[in-house]
Order: sequence, then C-alpha cells, then structure tokens
Amino acid sequence: MIQTLSIIGLVIYFIILLVAVSIEKPNKNVEDYFFAGRSLPFWALSITFIASWWGAGSAISTADLAFEDGISAFWYYGVPVLISTFLMIIFSKSIRKVGYLTQGELFSARYSKATAKYLSFLIYIFMTFSVASQMVGIGQFFGTYLNLNYEIGILIGTSIVLIYSVFGGFRGVVLTDIIQFIFLLVAALLVFIIATTNAGGFKQIYEYSKIINRPNYFSFFAGAKKYFAYVITFGCAWMIQANVWQRISATKDEKDAKKMTVMSFFIYIPLYLIVVLTGMAAIVLYDKMPEGGIIAAIVKDKMGHIMGAIVFVGISAAIMSTMDSLINTGALTLTLDLFNNGKESQDKIKISKYATIVTTIIALIISLRIRSILVISYLASDIITTGAFIPLIFGFFFKKGNSFGALSSMIVGSLYCFYNLFIELGLPFKPIFENDGTLRVVLGLTISLIVYLVGSLLTNDDTKKAEEFIEKAALLN
Repeated sequence: MIQTLSIIGLVIYFIILLVAVSIEKPNKNVEDYFFAGRSLPFWALSITFIASWWGAGSAISTADLAFEDGISAFWYYGVPVLISTFLMIIFSKSIRKVGYLTQGELFSARYSKATAKYLSFLIYIFMTFSVASQMVGIGQFFGTYLNLNYEIGILIGTSIVLIYSVFGGFRGVVLTDIIQFIFLLVAALLVFIIATTNAGGFKQIYEYSKIINRPNYFSFFAGAKKYFAYVITFGCAWMIQANVWQRISATKDEKDAKKMTVMSFFIYIPLYLIVVLTGMAAIVLYDKMPEGGIIAAIVKDKMGHIMGAIVFVGISAAIMSTMDSLINTGALTLTLDLFNNGKESQDKIKISKYATIVTTIIALIISLRIRSILVISYLASDIITTGAFIPLIFGFFFKKGNSFGALSSMIVGSLYCFYNLFIELGLPFKPIFENDGTLRVVLGLTISLIVYLVGSLLTNDDTKKAEEFIEKAALLN
C-alpha cells in the first residue's frame, strides 16, 4: 500500500514540476537559460543553493554514518559545507563584482585561454561525477523503498530530472528547487520527529549508547580525525564548486550575493543537525544497519502509509534538487566553456539542451559502474581540489601568479588525483598512501601549491593583467 501511495505521490510531484516549468516565460538567450537573466531575488537563489547541496549525501549517507559514529558524523558533510559556505561569504562580492558568467571566463581573464579550457575540463569531470553520486542515491533509495532494482530506480529518478531540466533551464531549476525544498524540509522534520519519538527522546538515546558501549556517541570531536580528509577535500572542492558560483553570478548585485551566502550558512546548521540526530536515534530502533539505509528503513517501518508517501517524495526531492543543479552547471560548462562555437543565442539554447542530455548520459554510465555515494563524491572532490583550488583562489590576490604557474599546477595536481581515480576504477596501480585519505589530500594540495608558486615565480609574469583582475575583484578592500 505504501509503495502504491508513494508512486502516486511521485507522479503528482512530477506533474507539479512540469506545470511549474511550463508556466515560466521562455528563455530568450544563454544568460536566461543558465542565469535567469540575473533577475531572481537573493532568497530564491539561497534556497536553490541549499537545495543543490542538500542531496543524497545529506539525506542518506549522513544518517547512516551517524548511526555508526554518532554526532561526530556532522564532520562528514556538515562541517565542510559550513567551511565552504563561510569562504563563499568572503569571496561572494568579488565573484559577483568581476561579472564573468563562468569560472572558465574568469580564468581566461585572469590567466589565459589554455588555463580556462583545462579548468573547464576539470569542472566538467567534477560535475558529471557529482551528478552520478546523486544517481546512486536515487537508485538505492528507489530500489529499497519501491522494491525496484538499482538500475530501474536510477532510470526513473534521472528521467524525471532530465525532462524538467531540459525545458526549464536555470529558472526552471530554481523554481523547482523551491518546491523541492519545501518537500524535503517537511520530510526531514517528519522523519526526525518520528525517529526521536520512537527512540524515546534524546535521554533514552544517550542512555542506550552507553548500554551498547558507544561512549563517544555524543562526542562531537570523537570522529574529527576520521573525517578530516573529507573536511579538507569537500571543503575546498565545494568552495570552488561551479554550480554555487553560478548562483552567485546569477544574483542582481554584490549585496545580494553576500545576502544569499549568509542566509544559506545559517540555514545549513539546523538542516544537517536534523539528519545527524535522526541517524543517532536509529540505534535504539535497529540492532544493525538496515538494508537500504536508515532513512528508508524508518519511513517503511515506523511511519503510516500517507505520511510515509509524503516523506518518500520529500527525500526524492532532496536528491533530485541536487541532481538538477549539477546537471545544469555541467551543461553550462560544456556549452559556454568547452564547446563555445560563437553562434547566436537561440542556437546556443538548443546546444544547451543537448549538453544537458549528454551530461546526464555520461553521469548515468558512471553511476552504473561505481555504486557508492561516498566513493564517487570523494573522487569528484579530489579532482577539483588538487587540480584547481590553488590557482583559482590565489588568482584573486597573488599578483605574481601567472598562466604558466596556473596551468602547470592544474596539470600536475590533476594527474596526481587521476592516478588515485584509476585505482578506484580497478587498474593495478599501487596506492601512494594506504588507507590515509588525509595525507593523500594534503600532499595533493601541497604539490599543487608548490608547482603554482615555483612555476609563476620562475617565468615571465604578466603583472598588469593580474593587477587589473585583482583590482576589479577588490577582495582585500
């Protein structure tokens, strides 16, 4: 019965999204398709910012990790999100002030076209892998909840996202994200209330953690070391994540850019705590990790048919709202940075739609090959962190940084992380660090920084071009 109601709810939800997209005014040009003409209010962009990071990892993986590790699981997603959002608050005005539509355009102005192309290549890889992580989430969630196999679950969820993403563009993504955010917020609160109520409240959870010998279950810093690699990798990667920069670039002005990031920062704190506390409450309800994860199990076992169907739609919305944002930004990178043929606006809109489809197909292939949200998310973040973080951030204030240093840093850093990627894909390479992700990330960032600094300082630098960009960004003013 609950599966039938959930399917009906999913169909109604899909119809609502289609209607919302269809009543929007058509996109006239690429700026409309990818930035909604820079006409949206900051609060709407803040909601789509939140929805774009509140996905499968937030809704599923964090609760599962909290079941095992307690409140310190907040370090897995919550801490990196807060760090990266805080950095976004600092950089938001500068990002909006320089006015470039994409990070590729920004790199072309700061360094050179060659560095811009290579950065866009890394961004596109990051985006497709990130989309794939959400596909894994939807495949696992649909599979468990609706008794479907993994592949069918992915195809259903992905098809829903693809249809409204192709026709709606960024304005459609923002509008549907607002609708999805309402669904996911209601769902998260319902699951949290049901889980803690059935567990007997926080005092009972605390007492039970002692009975089953988990003395550090309520210690926030107990798992800090375990998750530190994710804090560095996710924090750096998400700070420069193209879909968030897209939202900053889509604001009306620098003030709205700052307001958007500040609002998002303070909303993230309770949202991630809710998921962590839900996972913690589950230790009273389950002796071991349920098949399909904590969230799906609570919805199926502890909630009524109607409420369970509402929560199913809400969790689905959480995953799909992240997926649509990532697909749209991947298509943006493909259209404007990698294969910009200079055609007129209407032709570019058609190309943008094709790019949306291509990005989705590539991500689908990855999700069928690597079926782990954690592994895919980490690999995606590792690529963009070691390959692009240093030259992108240093470009805003280091006048000696030049094209040769930036390109060398990106090539060396990305080769380093591609080596690790090939190991994950099953190639017979020897890991640089056995079971130590923190050292691996720190080494990658250190190598990238050294190459950037040495390459820039030992070659002829174009200080005039750098000074013009830095003055325009006015980060330190």
